[in-house]
Amino acid sequence: MIKEACVETLGEALSAELNGADRIELCSRLDLDGLTPDTDLIQKTISSLSILVKAMIRPRGGNFVYTENELISMESEIDQCKLMGVTEVVLGVLNQQNKINVEATARLSKRAHPMKVTFHKAIDESPNILFELEKLKSIPEVTSVLTSGGHTTAEDGKDVLIKMIQIAKDQLTIIPAGRITNQNLQKIHESIGASEYHGRRIVGKLS
Repeated sequence: MIKEACVETLGEALSAELNGADRIELCSRLDLDGLTPDTDLIQKTISSLSILVKAMIRPRGGNFVYTENELISMESEIDQCKLMGVTEVVLGVLNQQNKINVEATARLSKRAHPMKVTFHKAIDESPNILFELEKLKSIPEVTSVLTSGGHTTAEDGKDVLIKMIQIAKDQLTIIPAGRITNQNLQKIHESIGASEYHGRRIVGKLS
């Protein structure tokens, strides 16, 4: 079972590794559900940790419907991550109907290659998550999906998460998220049976 800790400082990243995290997702502004971290933090984190570091690519808070200028900005952030040796980025683009913008997502994902791509919890905003998941299978660069199954918590979304894992098969890794902590991880794992999990406190409190 891979435990992915969501962090926003180097100190939290070091604590997460020390506490047994297998990987971290590095963000800024978690009060806005995570934005792109600055390059200095990314560089320091990669050089200080021995576990894998994912970087969030998200230019602002709010919805996931982006203008052309915002997409260009995201491409620039992806390029910077690639130059620094980031192994995976986390992104997601929706259209006005909160369905996955396949064209924009594919564009950013191709730009990220050979880095892996996780499509983030933007999918939880969509009206039919299982239908949208099928669309992601058509973008080869997308390897994982971070999701609460359309609910606030992974526990509440467990039935949808189980269906998502069945649909994804071996094409996509479904990473349950949503208030998963070191206290409830085992119980959630027993009910969902995923191979990876994500949480702010998945290996305990970090500060």
